[in-house]
Amino acid sequence: MLKYKFLPHTSEVEFVAYGRSVEEAMEHAGEALLQVMLDIKKIKRSRAQIRKLVIRDSASSLDDLAWYFLQDLLSKVDEKALKAYAVKVSYSQGKKHRFVANVFYKLLAGDFSRLEIKAVTPYDLSFEQKNGVWRLRAVVDV
Repeated sequence: MLKYKFLPHTSEVEFVAYGRSVEEAMEHAGEALLQVMLDIKKIKRSRAQIRKLVIRDSASSLDDLAWYFLQDLLSKVDEKALKAYAVKVSYSQGKKHRFVANVFYKLLAGDFSRLEIKAVTPYDLSFEQKNGVWRLRAVVDV
């Protein structure tokens, strides 16, 4: 299964992430976001020590949860200048949708930047299941 693909967009970066579960689709969306921001392949190949940062949030809808997740990921990576390369997500649903995400990064010197993302836009964001596949579609403002 394709993890994610980038779609043509006039002035922003748009992607659709896929998964067999909510968690897998969120993980792939997180990877797509990191791929826009950083050279994640180069970070993965480095021999630096792996570190982990935990982020968590909840929302009343799955679309809102997806937006919170991507915006939280962007904020933490940007704020702390993390050389992040992967995300592992756990998801639960009770009265609210909740996630806990482990963001994996390495302590590295040097610039691994690609594009600066200003924000994840809630415009056109969707998270739905079709034919057994979860699809998270997002647009990021660069």
